[in-house]
Amino acid sequence: MSTPRLTLRRAATVASVAATSVVLAAGVASAHVTVHPESYARGATDGVLTFRVPNEEDGAATTKVQVFLPTDHPVVGVLVHPQDGWTAKVTITKLKTPVKTDDGTITEAASEITFSGGRIGAGQYEDFDVAFGQLPDDTGRLTFKTLQTYSDGKVARWIEVPAGGDEPENPAPVLKLTAGDTATTPASATDKSAVTGTATASDGTARGLGIAGLVVGALGLAAAAFAIVRSRGGART
Repeated sequence: MSTPRLTLRRAATVASVAATSVVLAAGVASAHVTVHPESYARGATDGVLTFRVPNEEDGAATTKVQVFLPTDHPVVGVLVHPQDGWTAKVTITKLKTPVKTDDGTITEAASEITFSGGRIGAGQYEDFDVAFGQLPDDTGRLTFKTLQTYSDGKVARWIEVPAGGDEPENPAPVLKLTAGDTATTPASATDKSAVTGTATASDGTARGLGIAGLVVGALGLAAAAFAIVRSRGGART
C-alpha cells in the first residue's frame, strides 16, 4: 500500500515531467530563423523586416548569418540597420526583369545580406532589422533562405520551403503578402513587432505552451495533495 509521502512524490514527478516536456516542445518549435512581422500587404512601402536568429547549439556561438532575398520577386530599396558588433554586407544583383516604381524603373536589387563579426551565444538570439522601399505586388509570399554558421564550423541551412501540412525540418523564413492597403503597414506588422522584433504569433505559441506546462504541473500537485488528504482520512477510519 502506498504511503502519503510516496503518493506525493509520484504525483509531483509526473507533473514535473509533463511540464518539462511541454516547455521543451515550445523551445524546439521556435528554434529556427524567422521573419517578423509574418505578413505585409502586397506592394507595401517603407517598412521594416526583422530576422530573428536564435542560437540552438550549446557548445558553439553563431558567428555569421546569410539571408538570401528573392530576385524573381525583388525587394526594392533595401537598407540595413547598424547592429552592435556585427558587419553587414549587401550583395546587389542585376534583375532579369526590371521593376517599375513611382520613382522610376529599378534594374538592380539586393540578393543577399551577410551579417558577420558578432556572436550569438547559447540560449540567446539576435534581431537583424532590414528596411525596404517597396515589396512586390505580384506574389503571395516571399521566401528568405538563410544560412546560419557556428563557431565550430557547423552550418544550419534554413532553406526548406513549406508546402502545406507539417512544417519542414529546416524551414526558411517566409513572409506572407496579402491583399490590402499598400500605403500602410497591416495591423499584424505595426508598432514594435516590426521595429524591435517583439515576439509575434510563433513566439506567442511558445509562451502559450510554456504556460500550459505550468498549469499541468499545478494540477499534478493539486492531485497529489488530494491523494494525501484522502489517504490520511482512510487511515483514521
